Amino acid sequence: MKVKEKKRLAAGEFRALFTPEERELLASLSTPRLIQDFLDRTEYSSEPVYRSPRSVIRDMKAHCVDGALFASAAMRFHGRPALVMELAAVRDDDHFLALFREGGYWGCIAKSNFVGLRFREPIHRSYREVALSYFESYYNMEGEKSLRGFGRAVDIARLDWTMWPIEDGLIEEHIVEAVARAPHFALLQGWQEEGLSAVDKRTFEAGMLGANEAGIYRLGS
Repeated sequence: MKVKEKKRLAAGEFRALFTPEERELLASLSTPRLIQDFLDRTEYSSEPVYRSPRSVIRDMKAHCVDGALFASAAMRFHGRPALVMELAAVRDDDHFLALFREGGYWGCIAKSNFVGLRFREPIHRSYREVALSYFESYYNMEGEKSLRGFGRAVDIARLDWTMWPIEDGLIEEHIVEAVARAPHFALLQGWQEEGLSAVDKRTFEAGMLGANEAGIYRLGS
């Protein structure tokens, strides 16, 4: 199926992109928590490639961008929007989240190499509250709290013409760039940033539980 640029697929067209086996899997992931559980079962990918939801299913591997796209596809399969938001960091990797809303409150699904940067319950009143919930768990290998801002969520359904649900080739150039170019907002004022304490040893070690060493951002690398 070819999709004209700027065309958004209808629900039936979107589901038809997937094979019967893929549809069976996506149908079983009927809640955000089930989607997160699936992502938690995948291996964290340290490879410099972007995987479509189809490739995530095939390879059972994902990093944060792959995970956000897979979660967005699974939620869209069940009639939810495909909203992706970026968390912006300094001296560290940025992070992608797949947002969902229940009862007027925001939650999110995320694939991460770190324990504290994954699922959030729908208890947050705004994108900013979602972003702030990650602050204490977001740190680099120097023990610096590195989260600084967040972007406006992007509905990636408007980029269906890239065939992001089933093809890898245009994800970096169009999906990642669209999310990165969305308006961003600072979480800290200058004096707050200057006064940040280092992450304590127990929090640092707990957040690293099970991390893939090959996928860790290191300053100067």
